[in-house]
Amino acid sequence: MNELPVIQKTYDLIKWTVPILNKLSRDHKYLLGNRIITSLYDLLDKLIIARYHKNKLPILEELNSNIDILRYQIRLLHDFELLLNNRYEYFNKELQEIGSEIGGWTKSCRGKALP
Repeated sequence: MNELPVIQKTYDLIKWTVPILNKLSRDHKYLLGNRIITSLYDLLDKLIIARYHKNKLPILEELNSNIDILRYQIRLLHDFELLLNNRYEYFNKELQEIGSEIGGWTKSCRGKALP
């Protein structure tokens, strides 16, 4: 399937993250772990919706706050010492790339909206 790179990166991040979060202790798995997983799935859903939506800009702008929330959630996992440094760095790097691609897509949509 020929996907937009940002959709594929998000898909790959979900595939990488879910098995790690499913190994968390019960206390954290069902609260923070599930919130992160849900946030990632929502991110993927909204990216796919934006791909086909006529007015992409509001959806893409909302995704910026979703990504920021994910950054804080992952930071909490790291601060609780539930996520190794290398995994924390990888997740943040991938999320940064996804955010940059969304930013570029947003900028492109704004440029098209100008008269």
